[in-house]
Amino acid sequence: MTELFDQIDELRRGAGRVAVATLVSTRGTTPRKEGARMLVGEGGRILGSVTIGGCVDAQVIEESEDVLASRAPRLLELSLGDEEAWEIGLTCGGTIEVFVEPLATELLERVRAHAHAGRRGAIVTRLDGETGRKLLVLDDGTVEGSLGDAFLDERFAGETEATIAAGVSRTLFLEGTRAFVEVFAPPALLLVVGAGHVAMPLTELARILGYRTVVLDGRPRFASRERFPAVDELRVGIPSELVTAYPLVPSTALVLVAHDYKYDLPVLRHALATDVGYIGMLGSARRGAAIRKLLAEEGVGSAALERIRVPIGLDLGARSAPEIALAILAEIQVVRGGGSGLPMRARPPRATPA
Repeated sequence: MTELFDQIDELRRGAGRVAVATLVSTRGTTPRKEGARMLVGEGGRILGSVTIGGCVDAQVIEESEDVLASRAPRLLELSLGDEEAWEIGLTCGGTIEVFVEPLATELLERVRAHAHAGRRGAIVTRLDGETGRKLLVLDDGTVEGSLGDAFLDERFAGETEATIAAGVSRTLFLEGTRAFVEVFAPPALLLVVGAGHVAMPLTELARILGYRTVVLDGRPRFASRERFPAVDELRVGIPSELVTAYPLVPSTALVLVAHDYKYDLPVLRHALATDVGYIGMLGSARRGAAIRKLLAEEGVGSAALERIRVPIGLDLGARSAPEIALAILAEIQVVRGGGSGLPMRARPPRATPA
């Protein structure tokens, strides 16, 4: 979400009008690719992609220019060649749908502010009939705009609440009407305990991936803006006290890189009692076993102890701090995305729907 708004801000500063092309449907693959977006500026500038940047994207760019000229949205149905289809998950050539429209910022700014405050919401865009009509649905019960019919508004608002809870954008078909529900959520949080040498590249890489980054440490010399110029939040104090101020929820990744028992143990006690999605700790298998033993003696159950990933990260043959940071983020992404961690060439082929 952060990348989307950054791109919109960048184009609006100098590209005049902007067209937005959104992948709203893929046939024969999973819905996870829905929501891929390309922005096309009036001056010809392009950010993002709806496929892999091949001939399909070139066709979308051409259509986007027509949309800017006519100021009328349109739904495109595009065929993919075998190579392009494989890249987005289809086992052979297939069809995608891309909705192209002039950029309208009012509802986007509303949902942007809502997500920035830590809440979730969605924008529902009608794909047929009164094409382009929009409905804003927020998780506090707010509903604004209209799809052109009060009954449709009510039906789609109800279904959108479930889509927001699931956190996955998708196309809905209700009452003979299709609409794309785009979910907006706060950026995932990377909470790092310890401002050592690994934490610096770790937070830099995480920001590229769209994470909100926070570093906690009790040592002012280490937790300094000189060492962490781009981190979103840098706090000095007792980590076990500071960590309680942050949401340890399934979308949060907690990484302990202080390599210090007096930091690690109290933070882990707190974290293991929450639903935090990822807990990783820098150190050897021997150190991990010692930490688990101490926590087990305090009554922490074996299932909870298995949540602690130590040694941390995937086996990338990492040696330097940036390489270790990459290995850590790779493991976090595997956990969050449900991947296997295998090379793509070793990935089992996806089943093709009958």
